[in-house]
Amino acid sequence: MIAFEVNDMTCGHCVSTITKALKAVDNAATVQIDLATHRVQVEPSSADAEELAEAIKDAGYSPTSIAPTNVTSEKPAGSCCGCGSR
Repeated sequence: MIAFEVNDMTCGHCVSTITKALKAVDNAATVQIDLATHRVQVEPSSADAEELAEAIKDAGYSPTSIAPTNVTSEKPAGSCCGCGSR
């Protein structure tokens, strides 16, 4: 498992963009994103950490490598798409 903190990921659109970017590099990868904690975890099938980080950067975000943790893809309470807006 490879994990990143992406502090500039702020809404559901960001989650979708990052997921698509990672899948473009490694279509068979398992991607888990927790928007509330800005965590992105990837179980790659062929890509390495550098390729995955580059995909996130190319999508317009700033990933920082971190130790993997358990993440969920639940939306924060009170939000419609995870961005905190109603």
